[in-house]
Amino acid sequence: MSDSDLDVEGKASSVAFVLSIVALTWYVFILSLGLIGWWNARKRYRLRPRSPLSSAPASAVPGVSVLRPLKGLDANLYENLESTFTQEYPNYEIFFTVEDEYDQALGVVRDLIAKYPNVKAEVIIGEEVVGVNPKVNNLIKAYRQASHDILWVIDSNVMVAPGTLARSVDALDGPPSATQSSRRRIALVHHVPFAFATERTIGSRLEEAFLNTNHAKMYIALNSVAVDSCVVGKSNLYRKSDIDRVDGTLKPATASNRDYPHGKGFAAFGRFLAEDNMIAGALWHELDLRHDLSCDVAKNAVGNMSLSDYFWRRVRWIRVRKHMVLVATLLEPFTESVLVGILASFALRHLFGFPIWLFICLHFALWLSIDLDVYASLAGHPLPPGADWWMFVGAWLMREFLAFPIWVFAMGGSVVSWRGNRYIVVKTGEVKKIGPDTESSGWFNWGSWRRKTNDNYERLQTID
Repeated sequence: MSDSDLDVEGKASSVAFVLSIVALTWYVFILSLGLIGWWNARKRYRLRPRSPLSSAPASAVPGVSVLRPLKGLDANLYENLESTFTQEYPNYEIFFTVEDEYDQALGVVRDLIAKYPNVKAEVIIGEEVVGVNPKVNNLIKAYRQASHDILWVIDSNVMVAPGTLARSVDALDGPPSATQSSRRRIALVHHVPFAFATERTIGSRLEEAFLNTNHAKMYIALNSVAVDSCVVGKSNLYRKSDIDRVDGTLKPATASNRDYPHGKGFAAFGRFLAEDNMIAGALWHELDLRHDLSCDVAKNAVGNMSLSDYFWRRVRWIRVRKHMVLVATLLEPFTESVLVGILASFALRHLFGFPIWLFICLHFALWLSIDLDVYASLAGHPLPPGADWWMFVGAWLMREFLAFPIWVFAMGGSVVSWRGNRYIVVKTGEVKKIGPDTESSGWFNWGSWRRKTNDNYERLQTID
């Protein structure tokens, strides 16, 4: 072997050594992040104490306006909405908002208003178009009519425990000592989504396996580290007085020569599809305020979700995130168990001769154990042994192996479908409506013949 061959072989060996070290370091980092999520899930969600606000007189607690956008008969709708009426909190009002007077959800709402006459509740019919986001258009009237500064925006497919509002207000106001310290004020309190399937279809099981394990673990971890905003909008509390000071540009509100080309307040977020995430980011970056998780979960009812529904739902939010946080979205596959495990297994074999098959088995056993314990923390009980346990584990494995191909597909486009319409996502997560979801082409058209909308606000049609 010549000297040049030896030199090339030496350089290749050095590169392989460096890449192996990088891969192992990254593996330890992602595993550590997962352990942070697992540990904080145990600390935060295994004990949910009753708030003293639950039994306080109405005059002694801050008022809260609850905003629930509706469209059609979502899965578990009656129980979801009823959970708002049964909150153990003495001073709140509820606004139910629908686009038109023929919406099927109105029958459910009126039944509940009659059942709970002592709860102040009002129905607002008719949207006001302030942007392309139909949820913002649906809510804007209730936002303006709300009597209280604290708003609780909660999706129609979410059910919450009776003590959720009181504990959330506790978290929003913070302990008395917090106002006397240098700690930044809490401007938003949110809840980890916890899925429960009302119909045992493959998409529903995948959604359960995703939201209740990997998503929850990383969501809790990122909010525990708290280096930036990370919020899902299933159930959020914030103050109207704060929202009225931001516009979604994420530029500090205190900056000199600051202008507001989109206006300020809730209506300014109508240009985004992920208005919840942008509101949270605006409070963080524009007002330099912070978020907090309460010890409650947002129980997300998942109805008849097919594999196609699940696929397109994941594609939609990856495409939205791509235009909001590009670097984080590019790194996303390297946080998933499959890719990070493969990279670490090759690194260990190169450095120490450790068998790839053995590491992969140990890796997935560890990952699954952590995720199942996160599930137990959120649910309040472990998965029962038997057929359901094996079904859940099967869905978990399928979800893990589907993550990378879904990501690859999603990164190839910017068109998304939501509530029967098609949008193109542009810079900073803003969207432009490009027509009804009927004439998709290219990558986006794949599988659309099987896809049916199953989003939070889709109406069920009836035949007269």
